[in-house]
Amino acid sequence: MAGGILVTMLRNAHHAVSVPVDAELIGVTDPRQFAHAIQSNLVIVTQDRDDFRDLHDLVVTAGGAHPGVLFVCHDNDPTHDMTPRGIVTAIGKLEASGVPLANHVYFLNQWR
Repeated sequence: MAGGILVTMLRNAHHAVSVPVDAELIGVTDPRQFAHAIQSNLVIVTQDRDDFRDLHDLVVTAGGAHPGVLFVCHDNDPTHDMTPRGIVTAIGKLEASGVPLANHVYFLNQWR
C-alpha cells in the first residue's frame, strides 16, 4: 500500500492512524503488531490476509476480542488494485453501513 499517501489521506478523513514506526514496531512479528492494535483499540488495515486471518481466528476462538481487521487485496494488476483514495472511500462506506468492526474481518475491495 502507498504508505505515506494512505496515512495522510486517512488522517485527513479524521481516522486515528498509527503505523509501525510510530509505535516502535518496525520489524516485529504480526502477533506483536496485533497485540498493540488490540491494546490501543486500533483497527488493522493490512494486505497480509493469511497471518491476520489466523490471528483473528485465534483471538475469537480463545474468547478474546479485537477492534477489527480490514484487508486490502492486490492481484498484481494495477487496474484492479485499490488506490489510497479507494481504500479511504471503502473504509468510509464500511463505517457508514453500520456493520460492526469489532471482532470481524472485512475485505475492503468489496466496499469500493
